[in-house]
Amino acid sequence: MAWNLDSDRPIYAQLVAILKMQIVSGLYHPGDRLPSVRDLAQEANVNPNTMQKAFSELERSGLIITMRTSGRIVTEDINMIKGTQLELAKESIKVFLENMKQLGYTEKEILTLLKEITDSETVKEDTDQ
Repeated sequence: MAWNLDSDRPIYAQLVAILKMQIVSGLYHPGDRLPSVRDLAQEANVNPNTMQKAFSELERSGLIITMRTSGRIVTEDINMIKGTQLELAKESIKVFLENMKQLGYTEKEILTLLKEITDSETVKEDTDQ
């Protein structure tokens, strides 16, 4: 997986966001053991201390749990994972709406455009099958 990090936000915050996305998208399932801080830091090409800070933030949020003998695992609390997924979805929608409004679209125009696009995608999916 590509770790696309930029200089706009703190790196640890970007790592938190990426790891949350990996958890809610199912890359890491409830109860899965996460790679070590060192391994993930190497994969993301960041300092292990930065990755540790991201892990600490995820642990504070409850998404990951440190097990003394087996490292860090993803929480088995499905409701917490679903809640995080909903939180990320709402955040994405807010950014999308803000961008569309900056383009000059009204809420009604945005909804109409979304309907047109989803309808055309549904037709495309039906013809692909």
